[in-house]
Amino acid sequence: MEFKKNISKTEPNKRNVKTVEELKNLIENKKTILIASVKNLPASQFQEISKKLRGKAIIKIPKKNLILRALDSSGKEAIEKLKEDIKDSVAILFSDLDAFELAAELLENKSPAKAKAGQEAPEDIEIQAGPTDLVPGPAISELGALGIQIQIEKGKINIKEPKIIAKKGEKISQSAADLMNKLDIKPFLIGFIPLCAFDTKEGKFYAELKIDRERTLKELKIAYERALPFAVEIGYTNENTIRFLIGKAGKQEKILENLKPAEEEKKEKTQTPKEVGDTLLQNPEKNKSEEEKN
Repeated sequence: MEFKKNISKTEPNKRNVKTVEELKNLIENKKTILIASVKNLPASQFQEISKKLRGKAIIKIPKKNLILRALDSSGKEAIEKLKEDIKDSVAILFSDLDAFELAAELLENKSPAKAKAGQEAPEDIEIQAGPTDLVPGPAISELGALGIQIQIEKGKINIKEPKIIAKKGEKISQSAADLMNKLDIKPFLIGFIPLCAFDTKEGKFYAELKIDRERTLKELKIAYERALPFAVEIGYTNENTIRFLIGKAGKQEKILENLKPAEEEKKEKTQTPKEVGDTLLQNPEKNKSEEEKN
């Protein structure tokens, strides 16, 4: 019995040592270490996201103390900052991708989720006008309690006007959650939430990994629209400005061509008698046309 007792104590210790050693090796050999929250993430969703990240990242969910031991044993002082976000329900990801690339992968792999009573609405949640699959019955009073106007068409409930049933930041009521579930409205996105990351090659720590692709693209578009006219004005040549510069040169050429006859006429009017005679001698055709006019 004593022998069995010793085995039960030794085996977990061996597993812990092995886990710490494995984490340490990943820290030393992978470019990016990312801490992500997996709080309230169902096991099925976790498995689905893990499959999608296969080949891009290695995901580990060891005990908190084992992660801390692995970070301490790495010998990298800057990596200590990761400890601040290592709490309950976190995963640690190792990858050769850039930290922001990996964070973007996590955000892209979020899945829609149903609402639960007491959750804060991420945005205004609106029930759209139009037909539903709900049949008359208890649903009529449920919709009425939320101030939703309805009418019955072909034995089904039709919502007459759109109605916001939960405003951004407000807690979702039980009745609103029940209705959204019946209408298959999933206002939440669940998945890995990037918290912070460390680049082992550059030695850089990233405290925030907030990525808004739509906003970033919009800002880049505005910057491009502002930079292009300036680049054309100063004559900076590249694949984006060349056609504008050619067009600008063509317009300037036409302006110069229009100015040339006017300059010649002005020059003739200001010529001295001697200069007029010299011009006529040099241009007999013009001399002849002048005699014909006289």
